Amino acid sequence: MALAAYRHLLRSARIAFQGDLPLLHAARQEARNGFRKNSNLSPEDPALAPAIAHAEDVAKILMENVVQGEHKGDNMYKLRMHDRTERGDNDTIKMPNGKTVVIDGKTCGDK
Repeated sequence: MALAAYRHLLRSARIAFQGDLPLLHAARQEARNGFRKNSNLSPEDPALAPAIAHAEDVAKILMENVVQGEHKGDNMYKLRMHDRTERGDNDTIKMPNGKTVVIDGKTCGDK
């Protein structure tokens, strides 16, 4: 399980930071350091499952929520989104328990 999580983390970093070699190398190094720090955990250790879950969570965030932008001048940016980037709109964000939010006189909430 740890090896699969490590590979998943490296793959997610490669996709998220494609074309940005310094950041990609830093992400790989951070992943290596994290796994080396926990390399002494045995398969029976109760701390192993949370460590693997953390690596999988980081991989998911890198894959779905990290978007690189390139400054094109005059407050313009070109975003590099890929097919696994999470996309949504305001209709996909729901307030808990049907609560509404009022911003600048406009009410937002469940319909």
